[in-house]
Amino acid sequence: MPLIRRKPLALAEPPEDLKQYEPVYQIRFTKEIFQDYHDYLKQLNLYRQRVWMCKVTGKTGLTYEEALVSEQLATEKVQQFPKELMTVALSIIQYSMLPLKDLADSIAEKLQECLFVGAELHGKKDDGVHPCKILKVIQKGVDTVSYEVAWLDKNKNIREQAEVSAEDLVHKKPLFSRNILKSFIRESTYRNAPWVLHDELAKNHGISTDIPEDLQGRVFYKYGLLVCSKKRKNEESLEDTDNCKRKKLDGAQVDDSSQEKENGQHNDEAIKYPIDDLLVTPSPDDPVFTDRPSPAKDFNIPMSCVGELLMVWDFLSSFGRLLQLSPYSLEDFEFAICHKDSNVALLMESHAALFRLLIKDKDEYSLVVKNRKLKSKITTNNWTEYLCHFLEMINIPELRQHKTTIKRGHYGLVDASAKLKILGELVNRALETAIFREKLDEIIEQRQALGATRREEALENGRRRREEKERMKAESESNGFVDGHLNGANVLANNIHGIQNGDVGEKRIIEIEPSGQNDPLGRSGIKHLNPAPKKTLKKLNSELKEPTENGKELSRKESPKQLKADKDSSEKNSKEQRKEYFEREMEKRFIRRSPLGKDRDHNRYWWFCRYGRIFVESCDSKNWGYYSSKEELDTLMSSLNCKGERERALQKHLEKYYNTICSELQKTSKDLMHRFVDESVLRRSTRVRAQPRQNPSDACLRYRNKYYKEE
Repeated sequence: MPLIRRKPLALAEPPEDLKQYEPVYQIRFTKEIFQDYHDYLKQLNLYRQRVWMCKVTGKTGLTYEEALVSEQLATEKVQQFPKELMTVALSIIQYSMLPLKDLADSIAEKLQECLFVGAELHGKKDDGVHPCKILKVIQKGVDTVSYEVAWLDKNKNIREQAEVSAEDLVHKKPLFSRNILKSFIRESTYRNAPWVLHDELAKNHGISTDIPEDLQGRVFYKYGLLVCSKKRKNEESLEDTDNCKRKKLDGAQVDDSSQEKENGQHNDEAIKYPIDDLLVTPSPDDPVFTDRPSPAKDFNIPMSCVGELLMVWDFLSSFGRLLQLSPYSLEDFEFAICHKDSNVALLMESHAALFRLLIKDKDEYSLVVKNRKLKSKITTNNWTEYLCHFLEMINIPELRQHKTTIKRGHYGLVDASAKLKILGELVNRALETAIFREKLDEIIEQRQALGATRREEALENGRRRREEKERMKAESESNGFVDGHLNGANVLANNIHGIQNGDVGEKRIIEIEPSGQNDPLGRSGIKHLNPAPKKTLKKLNSELKEPTENGKELSRKESPKQLKADKDSSEKNSKEQRKEYFEREMEKRFIRRSPLGKDRDHNRYWWFCRYGRIFVESCDSKNWGYYSSKEELDTLMSSLNCKGERERALQKHLEKYYNTICSELQKTSKDLMHRFVDESVLRRSTRVRAQPRQNPSDACLRYRNKYYKEE
């Protein structure tokens, strides 16, 4: 079995509560079965990571499947090891303290001396060395052995036979490579330092399992396995305690509390966070965690049906354009499921949209409809006929028993759980259609194109930043070079100013120009001029200052910084806008809903962007709840401990979508508040007869599908 961190990973046990028609997920190469898709995906991603090691060859950086193939190939090579040499090799391995490389070299050295029937090597013949194969070992005396060999041609066909002595046989290369010997050693042993053979293997080849004298007292057998003795460690610990007692008797004061504190600090430092949430223990350095708020559980449907309700609603809302079905709120969908009316407009349109997709696919259901000669248009009066034929087709006894009730026109009397299971089966069938798969392929291509565009923009921004950095560096170097000349020129001008030429009796000054400007030779830019008064020099020095803006001087250091800050802020805003744009476009191209994360108790947290609630699913998927306010979200985030792996990941996702979630929560709260105000506080004129108030639970009856157009 492949190893991870040099230890085998136990495979997941098959679930015990599997039902007959329950869909499961199976990993192909391990045959593991999972009921939950996220657990299956997590395990599969672990197997795809290059963190696995082949147990036989010791190769690292493999995926689980590659390690399995490597083990299989290596085992086949090891099984080709000649039986005549196996006993010799195993006797060298048993209780050896050598490292793996040295042990393989010693075995290869020993096997070079062993010649057996069937071995292919080279022999001396006619003043040359030719390939041969040993056919028979001839014992002529106590120490004299000769061999009957067959000389081989290039195709390893036997040409002739001859008898040669042991001195005439030559090994041009080792019988086995070091890697094969290493694999043989790993496959034959269950531990190293010392290397110990498997009991059955040692017994079959007559290898002694008695501990040699040099290892007695250091190792011993326990429960049939060799283990190292802890006697020496115990003796060392006893010596340490005796030394401590001796120090106390001598008057040395040992503060036990300080030692325990130091040990505790050392242990805390040794832990590398994050770790599994259940292993996290409170420490004095932890922040104050708030109590996690209790989620609301006021659902109108049974608790066991909430997961099915969310799955169906999310699918119908996300792929409404493909289904030609107008979106509706989760509340309206929940009210529709609980409604006792048999012709709820919302449910009728939802079923009809799914039936139309199955009929367009021209698969099993379209053949059923064609054979029954049903009307092409699905209406309020005949949609239950399509539903009854669908129940006959899937032939699930648990759902088919409601066919009679539906056929009589009493669909509203069917249990809410059965309604959701029927819709769930319709959704599963819709997911398998060719139309839906083509749509998914199109969405995936669009997401990949968006990702490629985003990567190209990131590369372009990185290239621009590097060019800008190089340009700024070049400018700073050139500015430093020019500044050096200017400063030198100023000093030179100040020194020369006031110095009279004794022979001529006139004053001379130096005019400064930037290098390369008005200087055809491109030299230092310093040129001698005719005599000038002091005012000219003062004017020249004043012109060397930085340019001014609105009558105020700008220092050489501050002006580029201000420009850079403005540019950085504009770039930051544009980057944030582009990031938000990409996130919005990715959200439009929805493929699969994933939870935000899990807490320490493996409860999952779900967020739907079209509904202002955070749903909480228990680890066994039997209990559900939700948070509907910003205060509950803040309390939840402050209760998460980032030292745990699951809660750390959950906190990161909540922080990432915090602004979006808060805006949706506040929007939903405002809508509920306005609805409450409209129903209770709305003032009406006494002269006009008041219109009857509309019950929110009847919104599903007033639903109109605006996306569907009759063909």
